Amino acid sequence: MKMSVTVSQIFIASVCAAYVCFAAAQQPYPNKPIRIITPYAPGGSTSVMARLIGQKLTEDWGQQVLVDNRPGGNGFIGGEALVRSAPDGYTLMLITSTYIMTPLLIAPPYDAINDVAPVATLSNYADMLVVHPSLPANTLQEFIALAKSKPGKLDYASSGTGGSTHLNTELLSMLAGIKMQHIPYKGAGQSLTDLIGGQVQVLFTTPVNVLPHIMSGKLKPIAVGGETRLASLPQVPTFAEAGLPGYDVKGWNAILAPAGTPKNIVEQLSVEIGKIVRMPEIKKRFDSMGVAPFVSTSEQFGAMMKAETAKWAKVIKTANIKLEN
Repeated sequence: MKMSVTVSQIFIASVCAAYVCFAAAQQPYPNKPIRIITPYAPGGSTSVMARLIGQKLTEDWGQQVLVDNRPGGNGFIGGEALVRSAPDGYTLMLITSTYIMTPLLIAPPYDAINDVAPVATLSNYADMLVVHPSLPANTLQEFIALAKSKPGKLDYASSGTGGSTHLNTELLSMLAGIKMQHIPYKGAGQSLTDLIGGQVQVLFTTPVNVLPHIMSGKLKPIAVGGETRLASLPQVPTFAEAGLPGYDVKGWNAILAPAGTPKNIVEQLSVEIGKIVRMPEIKKRFDSMGVAPFVSTSEQFGAMMKAETAKWAKVIKTANIKLEN
């Protein structure tokens, strides 16, 4: 009799446990903490943005959102952590546009397009072409004419081979039919210092990095990417206005999930993140970071990733760009 009761108890306990697991699985998403990986070191703008979005998701959904910095390996350490995670919506990754560029130069241990699910874009920012004041060019057309008259003689800086500052300049060279000498640096700070010092003459960079130096006359702006002029520098034309309509470059930030994440969860995340990005208080914070809100559906973001991959693959092939040791 004792044995039969024990067996019954075990059976009942098993049924209850299975029911509890089933009930938990049926709870609406999200029902536990969410992790946002950033493939960069703590303290940078991407970490700030991840915490900003995560805080709002926590407030809206009542589930804690944790930021997990996974720097190193050209961003591949963070990317691999994402694609190896369960595709359940509880692990996400915040990326920049370099996520598209780097795998075109060095193969990651995963497929950068097919092993992820595009969720939502967050922000974008227009890069700007600036030159040393000694350069005898005040407009884009004057700059192009000068570069054509001195093929390979103008030195342009970048924050590293294969990065956005490098590829943006090579795209400009390709479209304008000019040739300049690339001087790569190990970061944006030293490249900007040498531009101000006159060791190099040309640099593509984000406006927030150079605005004080433009105002003080230490640097000269030529043109800005994107469709509209900057409110902080209304006198600087876009590339289209300056005579190069095919040149439209922007950096961007976005959220990915592992491939196989259920479509309804991706859409729920996309809609919620879109609402957050549209908030006036978020726009104000983005303005202070030098970026603008950029909302798109998961489908639009996926199409953009493929278009960006094709664009930069062509630039890399045409310029014969290879990563340097």
